[in-house]
Amino acid sequence: MTGARARPGKRSSAAGTQGHTRMLEFPFTPHLMPATILDGNKIAAEIRAEAATAVKAMSARGLRPGLAVVLAGNNPASEVYVRGKVKASEETGIYSEKHTPSADTTTEELLALVADLNRRDEIDGILVQLPLPSQVDSKKVLLAVDPAKDVDGFHPMNVGFLSTQRPGLVPCTPAGIMEMLQRSGIKVAGQEAVVIGRSDIVGKPMAMLLLNANATITVCHSKTRDLPEVCRRADILVAAIGRAGMVTRDFVRAGATVIDVGMNRITDQAEFKHLFPNNPKREETFRTKGSLLVGDVHPEVAEIAGAITPVPGGVGPLTIAVLMSNTVKAAKMRRGSRVPELMRA
Repeated sequence: MTGARARPGKRSSAAGTQGHTRMLEFPFTPHLMPATILDGNKIAAEIRAEAATAVKAMSARGLRPGLAVVLAGNNPASEVYVRGKVKASEETGIYSEKHTPSADTTTEELLALVADLNRRDEIDGILVQLPLPSQVDSKKVLLAVDPAKDVDGFHPMNVGFLSTQRPGLVPCTPAGIMEMLQRSGIKVAGQEAVVIGRSDIVGKPMAMLLLNANATITVCHSKTRDLPEVCRRADILVAAIGRAGMVTRDFVRAGATVIDVGMNRITDQAEFKHLFPNNPKREETFRTKGSLLVGDVHPEVAEIAGAITPVPGGVGPLTIAVLMSNTVKAAKMRRGSRVPELMRA
């Protein structure tokens, strides 16, 4: 009697319309066929270029998209992120403003600022950079943002639009991942996808987007039993848990597509050695800077995955690119009816 045959790992790829990867199917041999690296910088540049083209066309008709960023307090990481967002806006041609309330600002003061931005017609997108100072009711502030201007896609109304597949604004990171999959020619419909993490910012909207694209979805979290076994079922595995190198090769089926959302800065020498043994180039960087940015996926996974996102240079650049795209989308949805041809663009 013939026993059940194990499904061979396959490297799934197909030529995407943008030509990032050429997709073939063949048995996977780890050492001869390293994972295809999904270049987030390249895809982000495409998205931003498309947004810039749209902004130019809209501006020529007197409708220039506008983005307001609210940065409260003195969080160094937030300041870096906001600088990147403002710079991207300028490069895309989007009008941008940065509002910087002091670290002792109150919930009421921020609500008044958001209300003013809601009223201003030239502002199409409002982004409240998190975290806010501890004395501020962050949820109350985020809920105050007009859903039509919620370019982060966090408002319950936009969450509802996503779940019912209606037009709305989608969280930037999950939307960027879907763009990466599509533009890299990676099949989603009919595939089994596993998302590790159930945050409102990444995990939940990521699962919903994959489900809307006809994937079969499993969402894992801290209470999931035998997490590696569940993850090994995945054709597409998305790691968004915030733990450096947690996803090892035991979590990954050969040939799977692995999306690493993690951005973890490690400073411990022992942890570095665990993640990057015998890697002189990384060791030099770690020694020089005293830290290293790593993802949730262990580097060894690249030996068996069919395709994988690097950290940095994978998912990160897509988040800001989609923010630009969302701002353009918000402008079209809010004001585009005044210029009907823009709604068809």
